[in-house]
Amino acid sequence: MSNESDTLSWFGPSVLDAGTEQGEVVRPQELTRLWRGFMTARATFGLVLLLLQVTIHILGHSQDISLVLLCGGYFASALAVRLLGRPRSLGPSFDLQWVWTIGVDVLVFAALQFLQGSSINYTPLFALPVLQASVLGSLTLALGTAAGATLLMLGNAAWLSWQTTGDAAAPFLQPALTGAGCFVIAYLAHQLAMRLANEEQRTRRSQLAARVQRQVNELVIDALTDGVMVVDVRGTVRAANPAARQLLGTERAIRNNFFELDAEPGWQALAEVVWQSHAANQEQQTDININHLGQGNCRVRVRTRITASQNSGGESLCVVFMQDQREVEARMRTEKLASMGRMSAAVAHEIRNPLSAIVQANALLEEDLNEPHLKQLTGIVKQNAKRLERIVEDILNISRVQSREDAAPTQTLELNATVKQVCQDWARQTDSLRQLRIQLTPAPLNVYFEPEHMRRILVNLLDNARRYASEHPDAIQVSTRVSADRQIQLEIWSDGAPMEPSVQRHLFEPFFSSESRSSGLGLYICRELCERHGATIAYQRSLRKARGSKMEGNEFFLSLRPTHIDARISSTSPDHGFVSTWPQTPP
Repeated sequence: MSNESDTLSWFGPSVLDAGTEQGEVVRPQELTRLWRGFMTARATFGLVLLLLQVTIHILGHSQDISLVLLCGGYFASALAVRLLGRPRSLGPSFDLQWVWTIGVDVLVFAALQFLQGSSINYTPLFALPVLQASVLGSLTLALGTAAGATLLMLGNAAWLSWQTTGDAAAPFLQPALTGAGCFVIAYLAHQLAMRLANEEQRTRRSQLAARVQRQVNELVIDALTDGVMVVDVRGTVRAANPAARQLLGTERAIRNNFFELDAEPGWQALAEVVWQSHAANQEQQTDININHLGQGNCRVRVRTRITASQNSGGESLCVVFMQDQREVEARMRTEKLASMGRMSAAVAHEIRNPLSAIVQANALLEEDLNEPHLKQLTGIVKQNAKRLERIVEDILNISRVQSREDAAPTQTLELNATVKQVCQDWARQTDSLRQLRIQLTPAPLNVYFEPEHMRRILVNLLDNARRYASEHPDAIQVSTRVSADRQIQLEIWSDGAPMEPSVQRHLFEPFFSSESRSSGLGLYICRELCERHGATIAYQRSLRKARGSKMEGNEFFLSLRPTHIDARISSTSPDHGFVSTWPQTPP
């Protein structure tokens, strides 16, 4: 039957005991402790036997020096194994390790019993090797050791019986009883040792599962966007996750492990909710303001839970859940924006047909007009109709990107060739040949990206650069390079004025634009297309060499996913390692 802790745990034996065969008992710490205990007992027995034989020899009760030498050799052997040996379990058979430990014990004790005669009974000493084999070895080894000790004792009894006269069965009685006791000790000791080892293993497995679960719980709580705190009845915060510390908004909360809720004036509303929860012993839910000194108020929704005390003398703890209302409102705005986007896509789709009819009718009307003021009116209609077409196309492009965002991109392109072709076509169409400079790496760069999507991103970024760049040469620069972390980057730089911080914060948000005539969808579509291909787009102010000097400008850069990078290509900076391909320098 499986252990209950394994059944209830997330991490059962299949995870915790990976690599351990079924039925195998792994006892590294217990084995070391037991092995050292037995080896210490052997050395102690050797010292006692040596002192006993020396005393007997000095008192003159025995003139045989061989017993002293035997006990001295046994003590030296036991001490050497204790000091120089390495703890490990016994094998299932009578191997070399068994010979140097248990085998030596059995032979020495049998020799003492044989040489000492009937004056001293050494048979109780056989309990030590039998116990050692039972605890450190298998049941077969334990029973074999008990059998060996019994045979040696019966052999000694047979020798004594052959030398003496009288009752022939009397010398065999004591060895037989001692041998039976050895078998019983071997079996019971092995069963108890295995049971204790299995209990120790289950305890260690449960402790490991509890430790892993605690670590997982801590990671989950720390990663929560909602704040979680544990507060006792005295108002001391015993634990708080990073989100809760940020909501409290002071150095005391961020740096200290424990702090008092009444230590800051801005936390009084929160402390009042916790006190009410403890006083009523029930949960509370309310909205409060946490005052961040010098930074305004933070609107927070607070929910409390009271934990049950573990015993009659234990205190209850209050678990506080805090949710930033600004995050809730932001999620609501995101959901509304998504709904508006779906509605806008439907409306844009319906607008296309009547808009096409207006453009066609205006073109037919313009053919029959000769008066300049009437042609001016049809020109205004044509201009605004094209503007509406761009807005409708941008909205529908968002729908197309989002409808295919789950499809993994499989197309690849050679970045340098694509960038060169798109930039040259754009420069000719917009009459920007003088402003544009293209700098590409000498080696080809293959990336995962659809060519049409790359063209749309480049044209959009080039249009934005041209809108704010000057008319001087090298005012717009496009370059490719391999960064230090082996990422392929595409950079579009212009010498325009710095962006306002309020504009920079919302650059990639939909329907946001600093111009009244823009739909605010261009950069948003660029970001969506990049994310669909595993790439990123970002903005920064950077320095570039233009017109012979270092100039500061606006730079949009894309980090693209390479199919592979030639090991010969090294990281390059914007100022070297390029082959300038546009404009062509005359010879």
